[in-house]
This record gives sequence, structure tokens and C-alpha cells, in this order.
Amino acid sequence: MPRVIVATALLALAMIVPVSAQTVSAAPVAQIPQPVMLWPDGAPGAKGHAEADRPRLYPFLPANRSTNAAVLVIPGGGYQHVALGHEGFQLAQWLNAQGMAAFVLDYRVAPYKNPVEIEDGMRAMRYVRAHASEYKIDPDRLGVWGSSAGGHLASTLGTQCTAGDAASPDAINHFDCRPDFMVLAYPVVTMKEPGTHKGSRDNLLGLNPTTELVTKYSNELNVDTKTPPTFIFATTNDPVVPVENSLDFYRALERAHVPAELHLFDYSNHGCGLCGEIPELATWPTLLRNWLIHIRALPVDAPGAPAPGPNMTDWAPGIHGPGESH
Repeated sequence: MPRVIVATALLALAMIVPVSAQTVSAAPVAQIPQPVMLWPDGAPGAKGHAEADRPRLYPFLPANRSTNAAVLVIPGGGYQHVALGHEGFQLAQWLNAQGMAAFVLDYRVAPYKNPVEIEDGMRAMRYVRAHASEYKIDPDRLGVWGSSAGGHLASTLGTQCTAGDAASPDAINHFDCRPDFMVLAYPVVTMKEPGTHKGSRDNLLGLNPTTELVTKYSNELNVDTKTPPTFIFATTNDPVVPVENSLDFYRALERAHVPAELHLFDYSNHGCGLCGEIPELATWPTLLRNWLIHIRALPVDAPGAPAPGPNMTDWAPGIHGPGESH
């Protein structure tokens, strides 16, 4: 039985007068879990044995679970650094507050270049699925949440991952790395000029990438019917990453009939995470929560949940439709 697919665009107007970009510092995190190394014996292509050479995951497990779905959180940082605080740990704590497990990825960045960053993201998805029983999550309900350049890595997972390699001697490689749903916050999506974020492109692909490499990692060109349901949040006057990244990716999702929501705020900001310090943007996590309820990643009867409708049951009880699997 085929899945009924609905794509929805929502425009949330917050403030007509734009303001300059704001720098949001990470608030203190009460408890940061002990990280796990993605490759305990050393990552492939590692340049040394320093912290920056050892990609890792921070598993945030909620005290009170409401769901067995989970999210891999990928912070941004322009592929130059990893914004673990406000785009990593704080997002994981928010997910825990909804009763959902989260895993924050600390991946390798410059001077590392493609494909190292992408391989770290793929490994993280596979690692979480391989340890799903240990973490008490459903491996077929694992999403990804990427912010800024982390949104590029997340959308790469959503558009370019393939099934696992059953013949690999590494059991973790047996698992698929494609997420079951995506959350993209003010994402970098394209590597094509003029829309790309130049810093992210230079750090990932180098100063003079080939046309083939630019095309390969321009993820608006890679969307197909296997791309997972997607939620996108951005500001129309983003001073760092052009909003066209979000618009073009949404249009590609729409053409492929992938369920999607696009929330645009008429504001000028980049990199605010949950944006709690900015009243004009602070409602966006509520919109995300409603969407997670809509796709059944969070319980339908959660407080403040929208009334069940036909679109909510088209692909319940899981993220995949009937007959679909990894």
C-alpha cells in the first residue's frame, strides 16, 4: 500500500525590521555525559591522537522517556570548529525534556577535508543504530538535527547515505546511515556559488574544488523519494548563510513529494540554536515539537499535541510508510 505524502510550507513572520546578526554564547550545561569514541582504536585518516583527531558521540538519555525515537544532533561551525554548546548540548537537553534520546556528534573539521567529516557523520548514524538495544531506542526511528554547516552534514546523510555493508568485518558498517527524519536549522545546503557559505565550502572541499565535487555536495541536487521527511527553520535575512539554501532544498523536497515543513522568520540572525534569547524567534522549537508529534516521533497525546488528522495516520505508527525499511 503506497504512502500518502503531503508537503507543507508554513511562513512564520516575526519582525519586519531586520537586525544585525547576534552572537549567542553557550549557557552552562549542568551534566554532560561521558562521550564514546566512534573508532576506539583510532579513526581512519586520523592525523594524530589529539582530541581533534578522535570523533565522538555524547549520548544524552532522558530520565523519563516518552518515545523510543532518537535524534543525532550535529552542531555547526563552518567545518572549522564544532559549536557543541548552543547547537549541541542545549539541543540535546531540549530533546531530553520532550522525553527523547539524543546523541551529540563532535566530528573532525579543518584542517581535515572531505570525505572525513562526512564519514564521521555516517559512522555516528551507524554507531547509534548498532547500539540501539543498549540505548533502548528504535533503530528505524532515528532522526538527525543539523544546524548551519551541521545542516549540510545532516542533509548529506539524508540524501546520500546507502544501506550498510553486510560483508564488512566491522559490524557497525552493517547498518544504514540514512536518517528517518531530518531537522535543518538555518542550514548550509549548497556548495554552488553564489548561494553557498564560502567558509564551509572552503573548509570542506578546499579552495579550488572540482565541478564534480561541488555538484556532489550540493544537496539540493541530490533529493529523491528516499530522502526522509524534513523540517526546516531559517530567517529570511540570514547574514551568514543565504536563505536560498533552505528555499532550494524545500523546493527539491516538494518536487520529490517528500513530506516537509519550511518555517521562515522575517528576521536577521544566524547561529542562535534554540533562540530562547530572541523573542521574535523563540517560538521555533514549539513548531518543531508540533512537527515531531505530527510524524509520530513524539507521542500523539503529548501535552499541546495537535488533534490527529488524516495526514498523521498515513505513515503511523513509525516514521516509514508500509513496506519501507532500511
